[in-house]
Amino acid sequence: MTQHNVGALVVVKPGEDKSIAGIVTERDYLRKIIVQGRSSKSTKVGDIMTEENKLITVKPDTRVLQAMQLMTEKRIRHIPVIDGTGMVGMVSIGDIVRAVVSEHREELNRLNAFIQVLGYCNMVVATGKLTLTS
Repeated sequence: MTQHNVGALVVVKPGEDKSIAGIVTERDYLRKIIVQGRSSKSTKVGDIMTEENKLITVKPDTRVLQAMQLMTEKRIRHIPVIDGTGMVGMVSIGDIVRAVVSEHREELNRLNAFIQVLGYCNMVVATGKLTLTS
């Protein structure tokens, strides 16, 4: 995970690249290896992963807001995306934040264009701050 700068890995069933056996996260590693004083060299991923029957997943057509609410409610940072054939991807809380920020930025740009047409003022959004100029 460190080498690829990711916070979670999907564990697949042997010989089935789209069939999930479980997921292992940084949190799993910390709680089940570091805190318990186990050896990461001898402990198997299957011993620390969240197993398939306990996994929380979404479908490709799940709305971003629904995924965000589910992740917040269940206190998870990664969620596999599953369709009828198996796993098709994974969404992280970072992916969710980027999508929400992008959506809000687009809305602010539309509002700015509307305000400029009315001739009131110019709205500038930079680094999370909203500034109105005339």
